[in-house]
Amino acid sequence: MAHNSRAVWLAQAAQHQGSGNLLRIILIVMVVGCALTGWFLLRGYKRNDD
Repeated sequence: MAHNSRAVWLAQAAQHQGSGNLLRIILIVMVVGCALTGWFLLRGYKRNDD
């Protein structure tokens, strides 16, 4: 019985992938935003010994 209910749950989860795509996009935007923020902040620490 428990195995059958897991299969039904997986089948239902496979039909509802809209929120999964949204979360994937949010994660990608967060990672890119963090990388750009880090680059912007750290570029000011360059030493110009000219």
